[in-house]
Amino acid sequence: MIGWYVHHHGWGHVTRMQAIRPHLLDDVTVFSSLPRPGTLDERTAWVQLPSDSGPVTASDGVRREAHELGDVTAGGALHWAPIAHPGHQQRLATIAEWIARTPVSAFVVDVSVEVTAFVRLLGVPTVVFAQPGDRTDPPHRLGYDLADRIVAPWADGTIDARELVDRDEQVRRVGAISRYDGRDRAGDHDGDARRVLFLSRTLDPARLAETIARLSARGWIVETAGAGDDDRVDDVWPLLCRATVVVSAAGQNGVADLAAAGARAVVLAQDRPFGEQEHTGRVLHEQSYACTGWADSSPAQVVDLIERAAASTPDWSGWGVTGAAARAAAAIEEAAS
Repeated sequence: MIGWYVHHHGWGHVTRMQAIRPHLLDDVTVFSSLPRPGTLDERTAWVQLPSDSGPVTASDGVRREAHELGDVTAGGALHWAPIAHPGHQQRLATIAEWIARTPVSAFVVDVSVEVTAFVRLLGVPTVVFAQPGDRTDPPHRLGYDLADRIVAPWADGTIDARELVDRDEQVRRVGAISRYDGRDRAGDHDGDARRVLFLSRTLDPARLAETIARLSARGWIVETAGAGDDDRVDDVWPLLCRATVVVSAAGQNGVADLAAAGARAVVLAQDRPFGEQEHTGRVLHEQSYACTGWADSSPAQVVDLIERAAASTPDWSGWGVTGAAARAAAAIEEAAS
C-alpha cells in the first residue's frame, strides 16, 4: 500500500497524482483536505482531512485565526504547525492511525514539510515532490533531508534548483508530468482562423475583458477554460490542440500540458510563494519555449505577446513530458521496494 498526501491549494497536486496513479501497481490511499474527485479508480481510496487553517474558538471563548495561535513555524523550522489547532491535530492523528494499521511501503508527499517529517518519524519511507523557485529555506531543506526519494517534475537542463545540489542519490528528474501525455491530438484549429485559448486565471477580470476585446477586434477567436468563475472545463485537451496560441500561467501542470500539446504559448508568471512561477517563466523565456510576461501585463502587452507567439515554432521536446508520469511512478516504487 502506498500513502499519498495531496496539498489542497488549487487542483494541480491532485491532477499530478491522477497522472501518475495508473503507472503504480500498488493500491493507493490519498489524504487531502480536498473533496474526493469524481474519477478515481477502484484501487484508490480517498481520506478527506479536516482543515488546519480555519479560525478556532479557544477555551477563553475568543475566536482566533490559525496564524494567531502562537508560533506557527516553530521558530522558522517549519512552514505551518498552528498551536493547539484541532484540525491540524486531527489531520496528523488520522494519518498516524492509518499507518499504524496498514502495511505501508512508501508515502508520497505533494507537498508538505510537516507531513514529510511526521511520516518519516513513524518509520515510513517518504517520497517528496520538488518545486521550482527558491527552496533553500530551513523547512524545505528539512523535508529534502528526510526524503528517501525526491521527484523533480522537470527535465535535466531546465529548472535549476540550488537546494537539490549534492542530492543526486535522492533526486529523480523525471520530466514535466502532464495528464495528457501520449494522448492523440484532436480538434486541430480550422483553416486560417486564429484562435487563442486563455487557460486558467492569468489576468484579472477587467484586463481579461479588455484583452479579449482587443483580440476580437483583430480577428482572433477567443476561448477560455478556467479563466473566470464559470468557465471550468474538465477536458481542455481539444481546446489546447485547436488553439493557435494558448495563454497560461507558469504553474507546473499548466506548462506540462502546453508541452504535451506542443503549443505556441504565452506564459504569464503569477505571484507565488518562493518565486515558483517567476523561476519557471524565466527558464521558458531563456530556452525559447514560450513568450513570457507577468500577471500585471497590460492588455496591449498581452496582445503583442500573443501575436509574437503565433509566429513562433517552439520545440517542447526538451521539457521531458513523454514518459514523465511513468518515470515518477518508478521513482516511487524504488522507495517502496
